[in-house]
Amino acid sequence: MRAPISVIIPTLDAEAALPACLAALIEGVVAGLVREVIVTDGGSTDGTFRVAEETGAVWVAGPASRGGQLRRGVAAAQGDWLLVLHADTVLSPGWSADAARAMERPGAYHFRLAFRAQGLMPRLVAGWANLRSAVFGLPYGDQGLLIDRDRLVAAGGFADIPLMEDVALIRALPARPKRLECTALTSAARYERAGWLRRGGRNLLTLLRYYMGADPETLARAYRR
Repeated sequence: MRAPISVIIPTLDAEAALPACLAALIEGVVAGLVREVIVTDGGSTDGTFRVAEETGAVWVAGPASRGGQLRRGVAAAQGDWLLVLHADTVLSPGWSADAARAMERPGAYHFRLAFRAQGLMPRLVAGWANLRSAVFGLPYGDQGLLIDRDRLVAAGGFADIPLMEDVALIRALPARPKRLECTALTSAARYERAGWLRRGGRNLLTLLRYYMGADPETLARAYRR
């Protein structure tokens, strides 16, 4: 029987972060779970392609747009399950056994969030993200998403939008994603550059504006600034 999981990683100038993300997937390959890794790129100008090529990942390229990149990645995937990860996210050891247990029942799943940073603020921000996921059923993309293909297709797949593609998909699912026990360790670089409170406040404001009907293109431009 073929391995069930296609891993899909959207990238844009991810040369520095991608190797650690890919290395953490090796245990899934050894366990017979990972069928392929698809790097879906949005126009990198660094060594992202070289990293993907050296590790045997499938390369898919097109315009930069997180949602569009994920749609192209899903279209290229052959697995019955999709594991969507950000390039700066590293799954903790034991994730493959956690995923194998979850895949006994079709559905959508996400990991616990933690930052690769020390101190009170990283713990508080990660704690809020995990609370938001548990109470409101709203994990973000940096928590990873494991979902069976039928459920993804039924929900319409990822919208071709530059921001909030993860939220749009979660809202379209018939049931809340369930949390897995292992951790998705993600980079804290953007928070450290902008400031933890400022970045967290901006994320919350962006989410509220999206729920109020703001155009994702407009939100993306403001988010980048």
